[in-house]
Amino acid sequence: MAHVLMAVTGADAIALTDGTAHPTGFWAEELVELHRGLIDAGHTVDIATPGGVRPTVDPGSLGGDDADELRAYLASIEAVLAHPRALADVKAGEYDAIALPGGHGPMVDLATDADLGRLLVDAVDRDAVVGVLCHGPAGLLSAVREDGSFAFAGRRLAVFTDQEEHQGGLKDGSPYFVESRLRDLGAIVESGEPWSVTVVADGTLVSGQNPQSSVATAERLVELLAAR
Repeated sequence: MAHVLMAVTGADAIALTDGTAHPTGFWAEELVELHRGLIDAGHTVDIATPGGVRPTVDPGSLGGDDADELRAYLASIEAVLAHPRALADVKAGEYDAIALPGGHGPMVDLATDADLGRLLVDAVDRDAVVGVLCHGPAGLLSAVREDGSFAFAGRRLAVFTDQEEHQGGLKDGSPYFVESRLRDLGAIVESGEPWSVTVVADGTLVSGQNPQSSVATAERLVELLAAR
């Protein structure tokens, strides 16, 4: 069974273009479905954040019909969430896979976190599995090599689209658009219709477009790990 590092945002707010702070954090459904899918398949999952801070759930992710079920699952892993590892303490090669759930939080800290970048570059170099979901691909922006090249250039992936951001995200208040940033760095974004279940697998990179893709992304990640 695989040993998986789940890199989770430690941010609890994002600065909008008008200068105001918007509450954020990790998106509950995405963390829950990735974590549950991996655990149910027999894998072990450690959670790490920048600085080892306790991650905050995005309050906007607990407003649906599944809120009670999501809260119950988060409560069941309270001990894990309360004491995450610090990304700086994670050694290259320590994990078989890295998973990044979304929420707007990754745009704030994971996108520029040097320690996450170090681990992702190492994962690419040794062809380890990387799974990202919704805004989680913002964390991939940190994967810049010493020569300045982007480690995921030329890789196919799904990400919360600019269109979805305009329709149901931060709209024009977003400080940047993750899809556009990834395209600018050379990633090949393959988008489905807005809010569709869309998962893209490119070798050892698995990615899901939005919260609706949470379960399917977890399933594809488990399938890939089973084939290793």
